[in-house]
Amino acid sequence: MRRLVLAVAMLCGIGLVAAPAATAATHNKADAAAGWLARQMTDGERFEADFGGQKFPDQGLTIDAIFAFAAAGVSDTNAGKAITWLAKPEITTGYVGSGTEAYAGAHAKLLLAAQIRGKNPASFGGVDLKAGLLSLLTPSGRFSDRSEYGDYSNAFTQSLALLALDRTPTGAPTSAVTFLAGTQCADGGFPLNFGEATCASDVDSTAMVVQALRATGDAVNAGEGTSWLVTKQHANGGFGVGTNAPNSNSTGLAAEALAGHRPAAAVKAREFLRSLQTGCTGAEADRGAIAYDATGLNPATAPRATAQAILGLARVPLSDLHGGGRPQAPVLACS
Repeated sequence: MRRLVLAVAMLCGIGLVAAPAATAATHNKADAAAGWLARQMTDGERFEADFGGQKFPDQGLTIDAIFAFAAAGVSDTNAGKAITWLAKPEITTGYVGSGTEAYAGAHAKLLLAAQIRGKNPASFGGVDLKAGLLSLLTPSGRFSDRSEYGDYSNAFTQSLALLALDRTPTGAPTSAVTFLAGTQCADGGFPLNFGEATCASDVDSTAMVVQALRATGDAVNAGEGTSWLVTKQHANGGFGVGTNAPNSNSTGLAAEALAGHRPAAAVKAREFLRSLQTGCTGAEADRGAIAYDATGLNPATAPRATAQAILGLARVPLSDLHGGGRPQAPVLACS
């Protein structure tokens, strides 16, 4: 009887395909980290922030996860669920602002996520993300928040705006590229905050800015920023903020910026990230997770640390992220 079923299937040209496994085991550190990250999502679609026992949607971390999944090329099912959740009108407007409130960084980050997932940014959660972002472009070339609570835009805001707008047919505004390049400190790095009395270069900000400037064609300033970044690498390969000990968040961003441009430094950074990853000797539920620093895995900081570490491990710049990876959330192979 089984032979008859097989014969009929072949004659009909339909074949018999085995159902894919629910999970896949991997030895790839970035894939394992992305799989662990996917399993931390509430309902497989989102992250939430906990304030005094009350849960609030965490759109920013959810977008970080989308970036991480795209970089690793796995957990695509979760990435699809995440972008669907982000496109709910109340989730979108709760993040980018509504009425008199509009946040440049949120517009830029969500615009980039929508592009990576192949969604229409002109109508995302009832918002035109590109138009909303461009409405926050000031005459100086800076993207600034419109809010009664103040302007919190910074180097991350500007970098994400350039990266997202560079993907559009009209590209990033020249004034915005010029503004970001003009924030460079004398030592070659870039500050987090604009307009400070003293220009203080920052590792995280520089890692973001050099990616944005490279994407928009400013190789000179990006190269100087990359050179400064290398001087801030610790002997163990990690990067930290100021005089603080190295951490996986900063190292993940730096490794991503260095990949393909400073290979030796990028390799050392990835080795540091792997040293913080829970392996086969750790609890099964933690395997693949990446700790914030050498003090050990903390459930409160591990999701964000893992998301940003994946960017460095996967070696894919933000400008090259695209969706459509393998659907499964892999587990670390520990046979």
